[in-house]
Amino acid sequence: MKHYNDISSFSKDIGEEVPEHPLFNISFGHKKNEGIDDIVFTAGFYIISFQKIISGEITYGKKEFDYGRGKMVFFKPNQTVTFKNVKLEDECFLITIDEDFLSGTAVNKEIKSYGYFEYEINEALNLSPAEEETIWNLVRIMHQEIHNNTDNYSKRILLAHLGTLLTYSQRFYKRQFINRLEIIGTFANRFQQLLNDYYDKNLVQQSGLPTVSYMAEKFNVSSRYLSDLLKQETGKTALELIHIHLIKEAKNLLIEGKMNISEISFTLGFENPNYFARLFKKEVGTPPNIFRENHLN
Repeated sequence: MKHYNDISSFSKDIGEEVPEHPLFNISFGHKKNEGIDDIVFTAGFYIISFQKIISGEITYGKKEFDYGRGKMVFFKPNQTVTFKNVKLEDECFLITIDEDFLSGTAVNKEIKSYGYFEYEINEALNLSPAEEETIWNLVRIMHQEIHNNTDNYSKRILLAHLGTLLTYSQRFYKRQFINRLEIIGTFANRFQQLLNDYYDKNLVQQSGLPTVSYMAEKFNVSSRYLSDLLKQETGKTALELIHIHLIKEAKNLLIEGKMNISEISFTLGFENPNYFARLFKKEVGTPPNIFRENHLN
């Protein structure tokens, strides 16, 4: 597997011209009769891509990019990406951004806050025609700015438009979450049922506390995508919803009074009763023993 430290060598290997700017580049799609040879790589820079694939395979993480209308994919540095005999439509773009270009800027903090850089490739951003045009307008402006004569405003302008593109992408993902919920129903109800099944089937004795990664695997999505989707629907992340379920069950067992606190913690899947007590106090405001005393009295 090859690792690219710089944008220039990456551009050369995928058949693009050496970029004018060594830290920020935008390239546009290959001709239909051309393609990208098989390549497995990691890169020390961000990649934002809009793809319309004719044939071939792009894999990021564990998932394969599915064909269809244009989609945006976001790669963070040092993630493994696979291209296999990929042929693209003309209307594609590839933005590569070196971390050094962002150092010390507001966009550097902003880009790390967007969860979609941690999504699997099958969770790419589907764009409506209007959304597609919005993104393309920003990309064309940035591309033009790169090829203008560089001055004191060049970097500031590029960063401003990049920040806007990232914000629009976040907005469009929110829309995608809403549309997905309308099509397949609420994730929160299914999430809760999966938690109930986890304890009803006594999986806690085999695997311990339910984890976000376990839940995401059951939904066939990435952990970050599941958390963001649940946040959109309920205002709570996947981990927060797991904690709410645990505390609800803990309260029932404490009030029932048949088990001591250590037994309750192990029943729920905690390896350490102290961790259970700390989580309970954090979520409820009182330690489990005080909660029990207050309700039994």
